[in-house]
Amino acid sequence: MPSLTDLSYYRETESNEVPMMVITKTPYRISFFGGGTDYPKWYREEEGAVLSTTIDKYCYISCRVFPAYFNVKYRVIWSHIENVSSVSEILHPAVREGIRFMGFDNTNGHCLEIHHQGDLPARSGMGSSSTFAVGLIKALKGMREEMIGKHDLARKAIELEQQIMKEHVGSQDQVAASFGGFNIIRFSPPDRIRVEPVIFPSTRISELEARLMLFYAGTSRLSSEVAGEVIANLDKKRDALLEMRSYVELGKSLLEEGRMDDFGRLLHDGWMLKRSIAQSITNPTIDVIYGKAVDNGALGGKLLGAGSTGFLLFYVPPERQAHVKDSLYGLIHVPFRFEREGSSIIYYSDKY
Repeated sequence: MPSLTDLSYYRETESNEVPMMVITKTPYRISFFGGGTDYPKWYREEEGAVLSTTIDKYCYISCRVFPAYFNVKYRVIWSHIENVSSVSEILHPAVREGIRFMGFDNTNGHCLEIHHQGDLPARSGMGSSSTFAVGLIKALKGMREEMIGKHDLARKAIELEQQIMKEHVGSQDQVAASFGGFNIIRFSPPDRIRVEPVIFPSTRISELEARLMLFYAGTSRLSSEVAGEVIANLDKKRDALLEMRSYVELGKSLLEEGRMDDFGRLLHDGWMLKRSIAQSITNPTIDVIYGKAVDNGALGGKLLGAGSTGFLLFYVPPERQAHVKDSLYGLIHVPFRFEREGSSIIYYSDKY
């Protein structure tokens, strides 16, 4: 039997057996406080911290050896279907660079099919690009029969996005997707990342879940475009970022004390600070949506992700949720629960 990395075997065999396949399941995240302090430009000089959780909405990536009789070396299925003969022809930037990064490029004669499916749309503020990078790296590692720890997985995804792809992204999303759960993620100079799980009674978690509402307002631009403006303003907005970072500890304390409504009001304060960081973070459409939600009972909320558009999160007491939902008629309401596992392999086959 050939090794799992000797994919040239499949170019020679006439076997009709199912080739090896790995499928990963990686959660999207919701970030409550501290966003902006997770950019390397910030945390290589200052302490950064983010309070976030992953939710039960996932990015699925299947990766399998591509049989020879299709007569192409790579098939990539996302919003396009790509059938190409070289890595350089692949349009999807994360797949193209990820294949090279993980050593599955043409120089090794590898033939792969990579298929992406997501519960939520891309470019929507849920950390989708980083979630994809995490799931892809875990799948390609699985194709080599190699396990990878959560910390190393996050680091690999950060390196892929920030250093290889040169994207303007922070470091919280890769860590959240890799680890899963409700955490404070701390960033320290020169480049240290530490994950601290936040432990609450199950009843407290249920109370918070029952008061959070997620609405989809559509997508229009890459988060990296907004992030570029945010990064450029980090030095000028230092005081605001320091206050936003302080909300991480305050938010945790409010939840520990059971002061749920105060947590919701803190979300509002955090959003007011965040929108002051860069002009592109919000726009009139988002401001109208936010205003309607608050007028109808939301105590606070925020636009998730770098900004501009995507998903809005609101803290709404249960008795006011029907009013908020009615006021946002036309937007898609997305119920969700928290999740704890992080990125995982849900299917693995080594059958030849």
